[in-house]
Parts: sequence; structure tokens; C-alpha cells
Amino acid sequence: MLKSELFFQYPEHLIATEKKPISRVMWVQSGDPVEVTPAYVLTQIGPDDLLVINETKVIPARIHSAEGMEILFIKNLGERQWEVLCPASRWPKDKTLALPGGVEARLVQKGLPQVIELNQDIELNYFDENGELPLPPYIQQARGERKARSVDSVQYQAAWAERPGSLAAPTASLHFKPEDLQKVKSRGADVASLCLHVGLGTFLPIQGESLDDHKMHKEFVSIPKSTWQKVKTCHEQGGKVWALGSTVTRALESQALHIFEEKSEDYIGETDLFIKPGFEFKVVDVLMTNFHQPESTLIAMVMAFAGQKNVLKNYQWAIERNFRLFSYGDLTVWTP
Repeated sequence: MLKSELFFQYPEHLIATEKKPISRVMWVQSGDPVEVTPAYVLTQIGPDDLLVINETKVIPARIHSAEGMEILFIKNLGERQWEVLCPASRWPKDKTLALPGGVEARLVQKGLPQVIELNQDIELNYFDENGELPLPPYIQQARGERKARSVDSVQYQAAWAERPGSLAAPTASLHFKPEDLQKVKSRGADVASLCLHVGLGTFLPIQGESLDDHKMHKEFVSIPKSTWQKVKTCHEQGGKVWALGSTVTRALESQALHIFEEKSEDYIGETDLFIKPGFEFKVVDVLMTNFHQPESTLIAMVMAFAGQKNVLKNYQWAIERNFRLFSYGDLTVWTP
């Protein structure tokens, strides 16, 4: 499949720039869309079904240097070196940049991502004290603002976010609250959690025209053995596995391919699984996810699940009805 086959047009005014108190939901069953509410979605998770959520937490990983350079910290490589995203072409040759807290950074490798070396070790609390939430660029552009707002620190986190490590929110989670999980359980269904730290694999654009040529960056995943057992029990009892988000889907389908190492209580590892049309789903029965950008790995996943023509048709239906798009936008639910 070609990247151009993932393309669709949308009016820029539909890019959501903030979270709304109540979302709209495009519910697609057997290819036909209807508009429902998040509350309605909860009523459809029946006895013997399983809802799986992602407990990852977004870290304020965007750091500004004294020289005005924005640096997005991605991964600690050890020995004071970090993978980052920054405008490397603007980084003066052999220049050390001054970061908050007396930290200095030197560019040691260009490319995508870049690698920098610091003059001292930093921990997660460094970002809490000095960093900024890394909102998607399209939200910044739609707002006409480079910096995140203070309200984003709450709105751009899942209500059950516990494990710091993501560079973007698992946005399907933004439509629900902890009490909604209790409602699911009260219907006889179960809820399980896992952790996938959102990184470059999720939000970097597809490289090249053919999807077969794109290489996904690896993202950390931890799945409790209890969660995986609930998945197996759900299917054995004839229930459906509801994945709250693309990250949950990627984690579960990776586990089905035996990608992760078995530890005492968890399956842990990294996944570079690219779910694109032609992929055979082994775990997820219902996909709950936001609207995604054209020509992205995320829209490729939705098309793999629901079909390319079906997705484009229903996206057009939603756009004509002014559904709000992308990270702060409305929800879609794709059911058999």
C-alpha cells in the first residue's frame, strides 16, 4: 500500500485545540456510522467483555535552552547521552547550549532522532521542574502559540496516568474518567491495564511512499501477566476485548506475536510493530481511538482494522458533521 492511499482532506478549523467537557463519538458498526456519546459506549461493553487501558503518563520533556532552542528529550541512552528531536541545522557547530538548572548540552549526532551529550546526569524530576508538555505541533499551529498552556498539564493526561514516560497522551483515554471504569465493571465486564510509553514510533511521519519501506521506532511496553490472562479468559468465554486506544492495540497485538520477554509478573520489552492494512488482528475485537492525521501510522492502523475505503468514507461523514479532529478531538469506535 502507498502512503498516498492514507490521505484525506479536512478543514483546519476542525483541529481541536482544547479538551471539551463532553465528547462526540462516531460509532461504526458493520461499516455504518452513527453519532453516540461516551456514556452510550460504556453501555455496550457487556458481560464477559474486557476493556484494556494504558496507564502511561506524559512527561514535560520539551526543554528550552537559553539560546532559544527547543529540545524534545526522547530516550536516555546512558552515559549522559539522550536521543532528542531538535532543529539540528540551527545548532551552531561545536556549540554547547545552556539548559535550565546548570545543564549543558552538546550535539554529538545529527539525523532523526539526534543525540546530545549533557554535562551531568538528569532524572525525571528535572523535566517536572524545567520542562514543558510536548503538545503535537498541529495544536500549537492551530492555536498560534508555541508553548503549552497550564491547563494542558491536566487536560493532556489520562485520568489514570501513573507511569511517567510518554511524549504524547494516549488520547482515547481523555474521553473517560475513573468512575467510568467502575460502570464497566458494574455491568459484569472487566478492566485491565498495561503500559506503552508513546514515543517516536507513534508520531513520526511515514518515511517513503510505500508503507513496506517504513521502519517504526521502538516503544517500551509492559503488560502485567494478570492482564494477559484476562485477555485469554475473555476470549475463552466468548467475550470481546475493547482496546482503549491505538497504543493498547499495538501493545496487545505485539504480545500476541511473542515480542516481549517474560518476567516474574510482567511481559516487558520494546515493540516496533507497524500495524498496516493486511495485518491479521489476533487480540483486539473493538478499537476505540481518536481521529488521526492523514498519511500517519495511526490512520494505517485504523485502516488495517476497519478497511481503507470504510475508514475514508466514515471520516468524510464525520468531517461533514463537524466532528473535532485529532488529539483533543472526538472519539471513534470501530466494531464488527
